[in-house]
Amino acid sequence: MSANKEKVSYSVVSYFCGCGGLDLGFRGGFKYHNEDYPSLPFKILEAYDSEPRCIETYNDYFGVGHAFVKDLAKAKPEEVPKADILIGGFPCQEFSSCGPLGGLDSERGRLYQTLISYMNTHKPKIVVGENVINLERMEKGEVLKTIKKDLAAAGYVVKVWKMFAPDYGVPQRRTRLMIMCVRKDIFEEFGFPEEPVARFKDSHRSIEWAIGDLVDVTDNSIPNQGDYFGASKAKKGNGQGDESNKKDRPAYTIRANPKSRVQFHYSLDRRLTVRECARIQTFPDDFSFKFSKTVNISQIGNAVPPMMAYLVAQSVKEYLDKIGGIEK
Repeated sequence: MSANKEKVSYSVVSYFCGCGGLDLGFRGGFKYHNEDYPSLPFKILEAYDSEPRCIETYNDYFGVGHAFVKDLAKAKPEEVPKADILIGGFPCQEFSSCGPLGGLDSERGRLYQTLISYMNTHKPKIVVGENVINLERMEKGEVLKTIKKDLAAAGYVVKVWKMFAPDYGVPQRRTRLMIMCVRKDIFEEFGFPEEPVARFKDSHRSIEWAIGDLVDVTDNSIPNQGDYFGASKAKKGNGQGDESNKKDRPAYTIRANPKSRVQFHYSLDRRLTVRECARIQTFPDDFSFKFSKTVNISQIGNAVPPMMAYLVAQSVKEYLDKIGGIEK
């Protein structure tokens, strides 16, 4: 590959960026658990979210001026930069099994249509959407079928990658849907990106692997390690709540609502700290969270694990390198 080819970068616009988990995966250039995730050739032009505290967290890490508060339901796509790639974990609360389950009948449940407005206006080469596993179960699959049909109508071929996080090295039992869209004219010539390889399918990483070195750290010498809720276990749990993690298994899913599922450490008689939750979500230790514990864990729980996002971004990079000089 020539030196010029190596310097090629691909532009990205990020919708519903949250605190930046999906964006960090696309940017790369971070270290997690002594493993390097080198920079990828993606340049995030602008990122948007309606929650100001998410934008603060994002800009604290990526630098001021990268992300902006915007109500995407009211945004005009022509006022948003044109990019090669659109990414966005559109709000999942209406599809989550522990959410209100409003589905497509709710205003939030229709926010995926903001991606379509951008697609119709700017015709990006690739669109990467993300959502919860329950989306494919709602109304016996009809909700997801409708979303895929609507995305395809914008001129795209749509496939869903169902990714069980532990299969990809994430130390957490969490399944996410990556909704991959390739512009139809590009698909007809080059096909579809390769789904990331599940290298850890037979060797899941445990919660101890992720946070075992933090057992004796009781302050914020590692950011947010001293931050956790004081709570005792309820006398009666409800299946997924009030449970201690198992030392030799991936952690339970980190929930956006930290009070909906009381997660206790696998060996210490306390709840998980904000840093431990961030570690389980594969955020690097230099990614800090400055708000209340409730807000911080909500931001972490809503995020795409950066490690998993990185693998998706690598597949997108390899595909774009293959298709080469398509400029339009």
